Amino acid sequence: MRATGSDHYGAPDDRSADGDRTSRQDDVDDLDNATAGHHRSDHVLSPEHHRTRHHGPLMSELANLLGLQDHDVHLDQLRHRRAGLAERAAVAGLEREQAALDAMIAELRDRRDGIARAQKRLEDEVAGLEMKVAAEDKKLYSGTVSAPKELQAIQDEIAALGRRQRHLEDEIIEQMEAAEPLDAQLAGHASTRAELTARLDEATAALRAAEAVIDADVAIEQAARDRAAASVPAALLAEYDVLRRSLGGVAVARLEGSSCRGCHLQLAAVELERIRKLPADAVVHCEECGRILVRSSS
Repeated sequence: MRATGSDHYGAPDDRSADGDRTSRQDDVDDLDNATAGHHRSDHVLSPEHHRTRHHGPLMSELANLLGLQDHDVHLDQLRHRRAGLAERAAVAGLEREQAALDAMIAELRDRRDGIARAQKRLEDEVAGLEMKVAAEDKKLYSGTVSAPKELQAIQDEIAALGRRQRHLEDEIIEQMEAAEPLDAQLAGHASTRAELTARLDEATAALRAAEAVIDADVAIEQAARDRAAASVPAALLAEYDVLRRSLGGVAVARLEGSSCRGCHLQLAAVELERIRKLPADAVVHCEECGRILVRSSS
């Protein structure tokens, strides 16, 4: 078969005819159930399908089906546009930036908290030493101890406690010096995060506004789609819905000349002749892609 040009009722640009045929094969069981075995065969519309007649070249139900598909394609486009809004990408980028900053802040806080715990432990130990020095000093000058050796032992203990206290105090200073750059970084990150939060709030508001515009269009289009669907017989609508799911969103296509405008392939001459001989109200399918074909009077 040879391919033909594009068609107004064709699938969106990112869907190929090959992909259509593959997805149709995956959903063949669902399609069989919905169409009562008419996936690749032709059937005549039941009497209730003939409430009205289209005065042009197309049978009214199939013309309505084409209109329904237009609405569905437009809805797909609107939803795709909504998902791909530039405002959404901006929000996502800011959220990633915020998450990275939060991870950095959390790591710095862990380090800062570790320093604070070490400093507190040292300060508690210094406080304990100061209490011991005070007790030994009181004993030294209380007059209760008169033996020279005992007095010397007390003085030696006070000196040792003093050396230990000075060592601990030096370590406390080291901890405080280690904390200073972390405190500066945390303060800087807090300022950055506040600015980032403001930008994210602004971007989120812009996204909500852009979504609201599209949602309004979706509501209008959905209402029109519902009205169009109400004009399509239930059996034909069920077949259409199954085909749409399996064929990339396009279930019905015009038959123009010898070409199906859904898969853009030419039908065999024998198949075309068979279709031409069918009743005007017979629903026919493309032998290549399985889409419902809308024939012209010619």
